[in-house]
Amino acid sequence: MAAAAEAGIRFDEVSVAYGKHGEHTVLDSFSLAVEPGEVMALLGPSGSGKTTALRTVAGFVRPAAGRVLIDGRDVTGLPPYRRGIGMVVQQYALFPHMKVAANVAFGLKAQKVPRAEIAGRVAEALEMTGMAAYAGRHPRELSGGQQQRVAIARALAIRPGVLLLDEPLSALDARLRSGMLAELARLHRELPDVTILYVTHDQVEALTLADRIAVMDKARLRDCGTPQQLYRRPRTEFTASFVGTANLLPVTVTGDGARFAGRTLDVPRTGLADGVAATLCVRPHLVQLGAATEAPGNTFHGTVTEVQWRGATHRLYADVDGHRVMADLRELRDPPALGDPVALHFAAEDGVLVPAGIGGDGGHDG
Repeated sequence: MAAAAEAGIRFDEVSVAYGKHGEHTVLDSFSLAVEPGEVMALLGPSGSGKTTALRTVAGFVRPAAGRVLIDGRDVTGLPPYRRGIGMVVQQYALFPHMKVAANVAFGLKAQKVPRAEIAGRVAEALEMTGMAAYAGRHPRELSGGQQQRVAIARALAIRPGVLLLDEPLSALDARLRSGMLAELARLHRELPDVTILYVTHDQVEALTLADRIAVMDKARLRDCGTPQQLYRRPRTEFTASFVGTANLLPVTVTGDGARFAGRTLDVPRTGLADGVAATLCVRPHLVQLGAATEAPGNTFHGTVTEVQWRGATHRLYADVDGHRVMADLRELRDPPALGDPVALHFAAEDGVLVPAGIGGDGGHDG
């Protein structure tokens, strides 16, 4: 497939409000730059504003304030068909009476592409998505995963500079979702010039596909960075709680680390002032069973409250001075029983202090 024209996306203080008097804000002063050829995931809980942001790029929502730019061009007032975008939604939106080839050709005909080019473009898009053998079938004859591939082929056939994906895998089962994640990653490698904005509430999808992730909550942008940055060194408590699974423990910053439940923990200070309340983030897979030989203050002594077998691992929950601590451990031959005393520790470099924000009395499950 020929390379699409280079395009990036920029949100410039975009606000969207609903209601008779605009009293319900669904996107609040949202600013974000998506680089040309980048995959940017918008990640957040339901109602965070991520789909509204995507729909403003598509042209289906008109901002109350601010601008949307594609490839440096202000498109805020342009209709969707003049924006040079492809879009895939979770319901597939295929025409049931049309065969696969006709569905893929629909956007090309709408753009008045010369008839002589359409067949080649359709074949190219179906080949790229692995659906060439199904061109003559109707959508009802395809599985959910196959229908989603057709929807992606239809979006790619117009050779968009920007591809918008609105929770495209949410209707698929776990096995199909895993396969489609791999397919989307492959497509991105084959189309490096296409800018992709990907809306999801699924952390695995965002961590797997995105070059960067914009974390959203309550109509606002809360954080943005690479998946590794947000997972390993979150800057906010909300990011720590929403991107991955985390132990979140209330601490007080001290000159030599942080105080938790009467003990001093050896953790990096990260610029927080002495005496301020903070939250310690430790990922469960970095919590080890047994007392630490180094940094003994980083050992928690508690009582086992739950043990979950997860195949290759055990998820262990312990009550430590009234706070829940999780540990993901390699499958244990003889796991501790409920009520057993247990010692858990973490290395100093595996703890991250963030400013206290939302309440965290033990962790966010994932």
